[in-house]
Formats: sequence, C-alpha cells, structure tokens
Amino acid sequence: MKDKSITIKGWLFASPYLIYTVVFFLIPVIGALFLTVTDWNMMSPDIKFVNLDNFISAVKSPEVQAAFIVSYKFMAIILPTTLILSVGQAMLINSLPKYKNVFLVGYFLPYLASGVAIALVIKGVLAYNSVVNVWLRSIGIAIDWFNHPIFTPLVIAFMITWKFSAYYILIIISGLESIPKEIYEAAKIDGAKSWTTFWKITVPMLYPALYTIVILTSGWMFSIFGEPYLLSRGGPGYGTYTWQLSIYFNAFQRLSAGYASAVAIIAAIVTFASVLIIKRLARGWGRKYGWE
Repeated sequence: MKDKSITIKGWLFASPYLIYTVVFFLIPVIGALFLTVTDWNMMSPDIKFVNLDNFISAVKSPEVQAAFIVSYKFMAIILPTTLILSVGQAMLINSLPKYKNVFLVGYFLPYLASGVAIALVIKGVLAYNSVVNVWLRSIGIAIDWFNHPIFTPLVIAFMITWKFSAYYILIIISGLESIPKEIYEAAKIDGAKSWTTFWKITVPMLYPALYTIVILTSGWMFSIFGEPYLLSRGGPGYGTYTWQLSIYFNAFQRLSAGYASAVAIIAAIVTFASVLIIKRLARGWGRKYGWE
C-alpha cells in the first residue's frame, strides 16, 4: 500500500511536465504529421490530401536545399568562433585578481538582451545613412551590409556569436574552476610552457564544458530565425535562408500549412541526424583524453 501511495505521488509531481509535453509537444507533432499529407491554407474548411507530394516538392525546392546548406555554413562560422571567444574571454576573466564577478556580469549582459533588439540595433548601426557607412564611404568603401553575399552572413554570424558566447563564458569558467590547481603547479615545476599547458591540460580538462557548447551550438544552428528575418529576409538570393524562415514564409505568408509542416519534419530529421553525428565525433575526441 505504501509503494502504491509513493507511485501515485510520483505521477502527481510529474503530471505538470507530462501535461505540458502532451499539450505543447505531442499534440503539435501529431498535428504536423497530419498536415504533411494535406494541401490546406489553414482558413478553408476543405482539406485536400496529397499523400507525399509535399515532401517530394520540399526536397526538390531550391529554398529547402539552400536552408540545408546555410545551416552548415553558419555552423562552420559560428561554432569555432564561439568556442574561441568563449574560452579566451573566460580565461581572461578567470585570471583577474579581483572584481571577477563584475566583469562576468558585464560579459553576460548580451545574452540577456532580446535577439530582436540586438538585430534592430545592428540594423541601425549598419544602415545606409548611419555614421559607420557615411564614414566608410568617405574613405572609398561602400558596403551594402544586408544585401552582400559575404558580409550579410558574416554580420548575422557575428550577432549570434556575440550573444551566445556571453552565455558560454559561464560554462567555461565553471569548467576552469573545477580544474585542480595542483596540476598546473606540477606542470610549471616540470618546465611546461603556457601554450603547452593550455593544450595538454586546460583543453582536455575542459572537455565536458566544450562538449556541452558544441552540442548546444550545433542544435541552435538549425533554429536561426530572428536575425536573418529582420536583417536580410533570407537574402541575398538564398544566402541566409534558414529552415525557420522557410517554415514561416510557407505557413504564414503563402498559407501552405501542409508544405510548411513537411519542411519542418525534414528540418527536424536533419537536425537530429546532424547533432547525433557531431555528438559521436565529440565523444570520440573525449575518449582520446579518457573522458568516455
């Protein structure tokens, strides 16, 4: 009787999360799967079933193919840049003799800011008649920041890197503080140089933190929306066209719910497969240092 009481209490405590999962995850997923085989504009009472035509059209679509490439392009730029900035800034803050927490709060503030607010600020700073562009044109440099095949992705990547590296600094500092100081003292006695100490001690000991950052960043690269939507609308061409933009434009502008749902399912499959591969590669690197 006691065990049954404990079981009931356990289900009661878990019920809020279970209800949340069913209402906001399970039911929407089932609904999306149903929509993938329909041609429905979300307004008409008539629903036309089209079998797998939405998936076939999505796979052949240039915009979906572009979203696939753009996600990996952003990952190739943002992931290493974020790692380098996060580790560098965390080590700098961790080495401060005092006021470490003050600097930590200052570095963390960008993560607290809204992505929309940051995008609007950047849009104002790099606008055609902004002080920056007026000065650049005065010295003979004219750049259309939001319609350039190279600079537009770089601006968006910079925004994302700047925002999320602020959060990752906390993870890196937590990892740095968990490394025993005796290891560095022993390395110093053995004559190890700073660069050697960094690569042979700091980086391997930071594996759990670095692993977390790699997985989180890899997953987020497939959910980028606000920055390209506000700054470039996926352009120039499809140069910054992401999965989320494709889903949004098809669902809410073209009112093609079935096609948008098919794109969402494809995006989910690509995301899970990519993160799984990256996860296995990261674990292989960790096993090299005896972590797994």
